[in-house]
Amino acid sequence: MATDYDAPRKTEEDLSEDSLQELQARRSDKNSGVVDEDETEAAEGFELPGADLSGEELSVRVLPRQADEFTCSKCFLVHHRSQLAYEREGSPVCSECAA
Repeated sequence: MATDYDAPRKTEEDLSEDSLQELQARRSDKNSGVVDEDETEAAEGFELPGADLSGEELSVRVLPRQADEFTCSKCFLVHHRSQLAYEREGSPVCSECAA
C-alpha cells in the first residue's frame, strides 16, 4: 500500500474519533452476525436417555477372545494380559477391579 508522506497528519483528537467510529461499527456488525435458529429443528437431532430404540438395528462384528487376553471374573470384560492384577483360585481379576 502506498503512503502519501505529504498528506497532513491526523491529530490525537482525529485518531480518537476514528477509533470511536470503528467501535460503533463493530458493535453494529456484532448484532448482524446473530443466527436465528429454530429450537424445534435443533431438538429433533438429539436422542433422549431411555428413548425407544427397538426399531434400530445394530450390526457389530464380534471377535473371539485372543490368546493374549483374559476375561475378568469380577467385571466380565475382556482385557489384555497386561491388565491382569492377580488370579484368585484360578479366576483372573483385572487391575481396574483390583483397585
